[in-house]
Amino acid sequence: MAGSVVLLLLLLLVVVAVLGAAHVYLWRRLVRDVTASRPLRRAGAVAAAVLTLLVPATLAGTRLLGPLRSAWLAWPGFLWMALLFYLVLALAVLELPRLVLMRTAGRSRPAAADPQEERVPVPAVAGGPSAGPAVAAGAAGGAPPADAAGPRAAGDGQGTREAPAPAPVGRRLLIARGAALAAGAAAAATVGHGLYRGLGAPDVKVVRIGLKRLDPRLAGFRITMASDIHLGPILGRSHTERIVRLVNATSPDVVAVVGDLADGSAAELGPAAEPLARLTPRHGAFFVTGNHDYLSGADAWIEELAGFGVRTLRNEHLEIARGAAAFDLAGVNDVTGASHHDGPDFDAALRDRDPSRAVVLLAHQPVQVHEAVRHGVDLQLSGHTHGGQLAPFDLAVRLQQPVVAGLARMPGGGGRPDTQLYVSRGAGAWGPPVRVGAPPDITVIELHPA
Repeated sequence: MAGSVVLLLLLLLVVVAVLGAAHVYLWRRLVRDVTASRPLRRAGAVAAAVLTLLVPATLAGTRLLGPLRSAWLAWPGFLWMALLFYLVLALAVLELPRLVLMRTAGRSRPAAADPQEERVPVPAVAGGPSAGPAVAAGAAGGAPPADAAGPRAAGDGQGTREAPAPAPVGRRLLIARGAALAAGAAAAATVGHGLYRGLGAPDVKVVRIGLKRLDPRLAGFRITMASDIHLGPILGRSHTERIVRLVNATSPDVVAVVGDLADGSAAELGPAAEPLARLTPRHGAFFVTGNHDYLSGADAWIEELAGFGVRTLRNEHLEIARGAAAFDLAGVNDVTGASHHDGPDFDAALRDRDPSRAVVLLAHQPVQVHEAVRHGVDLQLSGHTHGGQLAPFDLAVRLQQPVVAGLARMPGGGGRPDTQLYVSRGAGAWGPPVRVGAPPDITVIELHPA
């Protein structure tokens, strides 16, 4: 227990250090480089410190306060997470052209000139060799001209000399401000569009998939899947109601909720999930656990869903029949369940089934397909990735998961049939309700004999 606490504290320190470095970078590029005002720089430093702490405070607060009492913190905290990501990304992309322009501006300036001032010729004082009639008149008792008065007119009698005029905005300052404005505008526009997409209705997609062992009498069988709904402090009951309307409009034979239903307990978010009771599939609605469900009390959620008529497949399978034709629908627990003594068990899920029938497996994470291949599964349906959610974060997802979104074929080998894998982008969003390059979706899997 003590070791887990120490590890958690170390992880927290690393996260805060990374966030601190990111905010220092933002302060340098968006504040220090664009103004010489000390009050503005100090205000920017304070804002950077506060925003650095906002992110971990949001992550911790939504867990400690619960989803219903933390919405006031979740909205600014999660939106800043998205804006921070795209601000840093935009500024990083602009670093090279900014550096090139800075160097060019430095080379184009005359060597003798101060970058912050421009020198102009000023007439010598009265009585000097080059004094003109106006200056001479001043010496005789007339009013001296403005150019001859004051410290700037203090000549040495050697003719004209150069004196500083009001300094224009330097080229380097213009470049710094231009880069800051461009990065800010790009980040704001990206997050704004992503927020519109993330809070909008999921796309409804129809994907036809051929299975070699599928009985021809089952051609056109429809499995409508909605993964990663993520009920929580931002997405609530109205989100579930919209998903239920869209799913029912597809006339599903089976509904599959493929993990990550909620980010909060069933006691708090049960009313938000209650519209699932109005799903209208012909052969039932089914659920498998996701990693976030174990963080939210998986057993309580399984019981809650049973009250809504949604059955959880916990390392088991059942027969789905249409007349005399049938296939097997199986489900395995998420890999996170292993740390809660409820891990995936493919042997138990696929034991004692008819090997002549096609089998469709529900498994939250795409990476579970490697076990599915070894067990001769025809098709695995997964979620978890959100399609990356915030592009180009999908590049990082590819390091952990074999498929980020869409349909792929995994070679069987050793005489085993190939396993097809379909990965949904999910119907909700975790953290920022923002989707960039990965719109939410509900997918209708239409089965056909290969």
